[in-house]
Amino acid sequence: MPSVMPVATAPSRASFEANFIVHTRIVTPPGNTTMRSGVILRPRRADIVRQLAAAAAQVGGGCQPINDDALLDEVTALVERPNVLICQFEKEFLDVPQECLILTMKANQKYFPLLDAQGRLTNRFLVVSNISPADASAVIGGNERVVRPRLADAKFFFDQDRKRTLESRVAGLGKVVYHNQLGTQGERVERVRAIARAIGQMLGGDVLAKQADTAARLAKTDLLTDMVGEFPELQGIMGGYYARHDGEPEAVALAVEDHYKPRFAGDALPRETAGQAGVVVALADKLETLAGLFAIGERPTGDKDPFALRRHALGVIRMLIERDLPLAVPALLDTAFAAFPAAPAAAREELLSFIVDRLVGQLREQGYSAQEVDAVVALRPARWGEIPRRLAAVRAFAAQAAALQQEAPHAEAAIERGDYAASLQALARLKAPVDAFFDAVMVNADDAALRANRLALLGSLQRAMNRVADLSRLAA
Repeated sequence: MPSVMPVATAPSRASFEANFIVHTRIVTPPGNTTMRSGVILRPRRADIVRQLAAAAAQVGGGCQPINDDALLDEVTALVERPNVLICQFEKEFLDVPQECLILTMKANQKYFPLLDAQGRLTNRFLVVSNISPADASAVIGGNERVVRPRLADAKFFFDQDRKRTLESRVAGLGKVVYHNQLGTQGERVERVRAIARAIGQMLGGDVLAKQADTAARLAKTDLLTDMVGEFPELQGIMGGYYARHDGEPEAVALAVEDHYKPRFAGDALPRETAGQAGVVVALADKLETLAGLFAIGERPTGDKDPFALRRHALGVIRMLIERDLPLAVPALLDTAFAAFPAAPAAAREELLSFIVDRLVGQLREQGYSAQEVDAVVALRPARWGEIPRRLAAVRAFAAQAAALQQEAPHAEAAIERGDYAASLQALARLKAPVDAFFDAVMVNADDAALRANRLALLGSLQRAMNRVADLSRLAA
């Protein structure tokens, strides 16, 4: 792959040390209190954090070092006597997308980029050195010389990639193998496009369907760029930059950039700032992956999930629930499997069960009990955006039933001994669960069984309250 590299010169001893220390693990002798059995103790890590913050404050302007626990852990393991130094690079490199510069500095050099108060990359970065010379200029200069060719490579890739449009790369996807049973990336893109058009039509009609189709056609083309070839972690991100450069609408650029989201647990969902095209393409991409691999019998087994199908399923679940999308899960699966006409009939039901299992697990992790989750999921609601409201209703219903069972005996005992005031005071303690019940529960539910249960509960409460007097008369 083409790159721009400066001609190497004989390094001084100081610059050699500056280049070497961030890549060499220090072997700590037995008995050293900073490391035991390969575990880094907290004081050194805390010292690095403190020095990073102090250096950022010295730069000023509200700058902060990038927050990256994995990088911090790695650097903590690499240095024994940390000494944080402030370095800089030429501002011209800031014309390159900051994600590229940040990644190359972190991954290749173990540097901490500095962000300004708005979260934008500055031309300053922090080095955690393992030496503390009286004059640190040689160490600083050495690290600045090391980072320059890395940034020059990133700039070269960015400039070269923009000489071709994403549209011009679409045909090239037909030469990239996706899976030996599922064809090329080009074939996969056509399936994602078909699914995206269908979902877009469901959510927003012709306009959204067209936006989603365009974004789906371009979404994988950055896989053929030099930048993504060098940094695979930037796929999607670079596609968004290049789509804007090509003059594509912002909705399309955002959808291209966001269609991999959520990439991991806790990751952000596709943005809504330019419509729902990002959500549509992200759903289509994940559903195509799930349906295709289930169609050929590729399923996670035990702790093995080479195609990250559990993550894809959780991404679908999060988008449906957190965005409260008016989409029925069975219809979505029908749309996905329509792209795989040769899929066994059982594959769809197996995938549905797989996704439901992930749904149950996620709801349990959010703190709902097994009984609450089972009560809602057992009905297999088609629209999963309703599930949080259903769970709130179930919890409120259960809380009122439990509260009534707890207070009713006290109220009954008070009546038996003629203490009517105490009876009503006991029942008054039901106010909070009753209020929560009416806030969360639709008593006249469409489901006849649910409606009967809820009316029966209210009837029990009414009878308990009216043992002393007909309290409804007080509202007259």
